[in-house]
Amino acid sequence: MKENKYDDNVFFEKYSQMDRSKKGLDGAGEWHVLKQMLPDFRGKRILDLGCGFGWHCEYAIKNGAASAVGIDISEKMLAEAHAKRSSDAISYICLPIEDIAFPPSSFDVVISSLAFHYIQSFEDICKKVYDSLSPGSNFVFSVEHPVFTAYGTEDWYYDDRGNILHWPVDRYFNEGRRSTIFLGETVQKYHKTLTTYVNGLIRTGFEITGLIEPEPSEEMLHTVSGMTDELRRPMMLLVSARKR
Repeated sequence: MKENKYDDNVFFEKYSQMDRSKKGLDGAGEWHVLKQMLPDFRGKRILDLGCGFGWHCEYAIKNGAASAVGIDISEKMLAEAHAKRSSDAISYICLPIEDIAFPPSSFDVVISSLAFHYIQSFEDICKKVYDSLSPGSNFVFSVEHPVFTAYGTEDWYYDDRGNILHWPVDRYFNEGRRSTIFLGETVQKYHKTLTTYVNGLIRTGFEITGLIEPEPSEEMLHTVSGMTDELRRPMMLLVSARKR
């Protein structure tokens, strides 16, 4: 099922006010870790799946990539990406991630940021990414952590005074669709286990080179209200892999 909440006017306006939308990569809480997992972009052909405002494509070109292609289902997101585009070496395609079909060895690096929890089959995407990469190339992505997506509400349990008690985890092994509340709006996502992410890569033929559950940076812990609660459970999962 290919849903596109990001072209909803109300939701898009709320998303546009987030730090990661206004400040770019520096406003993304996981960026201080994710950027350390990225390969050398110099001379490489980059594919960004779920590119949003195009921040990663811009970063790739500024760090020496030969070209960058961004894929996103949202026309509104891509309109912002086009407005920010700094190089003719960047191109954007409005397309669901599930529908990509590139010739073999079209890219040297495939990246994706917080997009795969919106699609049903991770293994199908792994196969398409594997085929589109040249031998020895890299696949780096982030997703919402399975502990974060399992229960579905994506919110804490609180006491009667509004104090955080704990993070609910339930139906962990029952993969599939979850109705969540994000920015005050109902959004459909797909919960997958850690096993599904890891074995999906292995079965496809990837060699896993890194797996990190990122913690907030020291700066964010001291400057962003409520950020210390992010140390109580993992919110994201970052993975790097290499095509054999």
